[in-house]
Formats: sequence, C-alpha cells, structure tokens
Amino acid sequence: MEEIQALILATIFGGIVGYERMKVHKPAGLRTHMLVALGSCLFMIISTKFFGDPARIASGVVSGIGFIGAGTIIAERRETTKIVGITTAASLWVTAAIGMSVGMGEYGIAAITTLLTFLILQLKRVEKD
Repeated sequence: MEEIQALILATIFGGIVGYERMKVHKPAGLRTHMLVALGSCLFMIISTKFFGDPARIASGVVSGIGFIGAGTIIAERRETTKIVGITTAASLWVTAAIGMSVGMGEYGIAAITTLLTFLILQLKRVEKD
C-alpha cells in the first residue's frame, strides 16, 4: 500500500511542475511531467525492493531523462540562432529527481523540491516585468 501512495504522490508532484509548463504552452507539459515523476518513482521502488542497489537504476533514470530533455531543446534559426527549451529540459530532469526521491521514501525532500521548482519557474515572468 505504501508503494501505491508513493506512486500517487510522485504523480501529483510531477503534475504541479507540469501544470506550470503547460500553462506557458511548452511541449513537455502536464502529462509528460506526471509520467516522468511516476516512472522515476516506480524505478526506484522496484530497484530497492528487488535489486538492493538503487544507485544503478538511479543512474539509468538520470541518463534516460537526459535524452528526453534533449528532445525538448531546439535551435530556432532566424536572423540569429536562438536555443529554446532548456528550462523545460531542466524541469524534466528535476521532476525525475522528485519522483526518485518519493520512490526512496524521501517525501519531505520531494515536496520542498517541488515547491522550489514551481517557484523558480515563476522567475521568468518576474524578470520580464
């Protein structure tokens, strides 16, 4: 039962970050962030329950998320080349860490990281004002 609660909590935390990305019309939004958090949490639960070495699975998750994040970064060519999507890639990376934290039972760290991530993503709007 604890594992089910962890999966639900990770999904909620991922949704909080993903909601912000969806609100500003980014390609990786609510569902993507929820799935990243859910999958990362599940990998950590499975690795600690059945394999006893969560570090190996954790490193695989981090590498895999790097590939997903790279897919959100594009170069727009106009008069000058502009790189976009770096913040979304970073939010996916942090969301994976949040899911992994929940999967390891570190709910407090995951909650604080979710809050900090959400607040950091608000900075762009503050910078433009």
